[in-house]
Amino acid sequence: MESEVLNRLREIVGEGYVLTSPEDLVCYSYDASQPTLDQLPGAVVIPGSVEEVVAILRLANEMGFKVVPRGSGTNLSGGTVPPPGGVVINMLRMDRILEVDERNLTATVEPGVITDALQREVESRGLFYPPDPASSAICTIGGNVAENAGGLRGLKYGVTKDYVLGLEVVLPTGEVLTTGSKCVKDVAGYSLTQLFIGSEGTLGLFTKITLKLIPVPDAKRTMLALFDEMEVASRAVSEIIASKVIPSTMEILDRTTLKYVEEYKGLGIPSDVEALLLLEVDGPMEVVRRDGERVKDICRRVGAREVRVAESEEGAEKLKEARKAALPALARVRPTTILEDVTVPRSEIAPMVQSIREIASRNDIQIAIFGHAGDGNLHPTCMTDERDEEEMKRVEAAFGEIFRRAVELGGTITGEHGVGLKKRPFLALAVGDEGIDTMRRIKQALDPNDILNPGKIFAPR
Repeated sequence: MESEVLNRLREIVGEGYVLTSPEDLVCYSYDASQPTLDQLPGAVVIPGSVEEVVAILRLANEMGFKVVPRGSGTNLSGGTVPPPGGVVINMLRMDRILEVDERNLTATVEPGVITDALQREVESRGLFYPPDPASSAICTIGGNVAENAGGLRGLKYGVTKDYVLGLEVVLPTGEVLTTGSKCVKDVAGYSLTQLFIGSEGTLGLFTKITLKLIPVPDAKRTMLALFDEMEVASRAVSEIIASKVIPSTMEILDRTTLKYVEEYKGLGIPSDVEALLLLEVDGPMEVVRRDGERVKDICRRVGAREVRVAESEEGAEKLKEARKAALPALARVRPTTILEDVTVPRSEIAPMVQSIREIASRNDIQIAIFGHAGDGNLHPTCMTDERDEEEMKRVEAAFGEIFRRAVELGGTITGEHGVGLKKRPFLALAVGDEGIDTMRRIKQALDPNDILNPGKIFAPR
């Protein structure tokens, strides 16, 4: 990178907050989607204020370099992989919880706040921030908003977009925009807040985020149901929802996932189980008792082999261990683990699972399946080896088939991971050419010089 650019960046943020050595840059060349070590950025800059972010973006437009915003790098779609020579803006230095407003049930935070840290802080005050992405121990609120992150509690409580009330955004050209407010109702003009949520760092950098909070639930009950057929497990999901019980958690694991979880953790799950449902209900104690019994009865009535109910918080954590261990267990199988996501209507979970199995078999690869049964969001996870080029071609072909099949079943190519680079070739399946053209026009209007996270979501013209 040109020395003049580096010197100007140092003037903005200070000498110690501009990284240029290959040893520092290498970990910014990839994210959690898959290592890509041949694309080192030109520099990493770590701002500490909105004023510094503004100055960096104005300099980018003046000097013509590309900028990629980044939090903890837990992105699973290649959304934070930088273009060669680009500048990564690491937002982790802006990590303050600015306010917890208990009168209005809101929290205002900087983008670098770790999700778990926010949840612990508000829960210490009897409040609750429900979105719970699997990487919550390390992912940031800014990244959650950029990706519209979901999580295990999405069925009952929704996802990140349902809790964002307002944003302070630095636009690609350096202007500062404030959207929304602490008001529950706010329809003054276009919903600009929602435009930026899920925009994957292509339309602006968040510097302040105002979030909705709710009271923490009084009680919860956790249970685990084992099934001999995926179709029966899917029917249990549908019947539970039809009974007007909305669990806070409704997770599914298939037989391949369970096999490796049992090898990893030894939880005592029978080796011939076809599917596992992890279920949790929460709310007032009397509602939890009633709904817990109803869920347990439905699982048994439709044909669950066994239903295990936690009798304590310690017991609940033990039941949850199978779901928590899913990805670590699968990551031990082969050198490379590719975690994907597709979403289908709940009624199509069993057909989608069957299709994934058939596609994996036809392409001679191994795919395990787990995910959020309550909202139809499945995570087909391939255990492979990226050094085997021939196998990787089959993996890519298989995932292309999986995305197409999800859309055929009335679903979409991604429920929570985003498009980024990895799913860019498949976006038209979900939104059509007209949808992509509309997104391009929005991008062009806000970022005329294509400075911010170029090439993500859709290819440049």
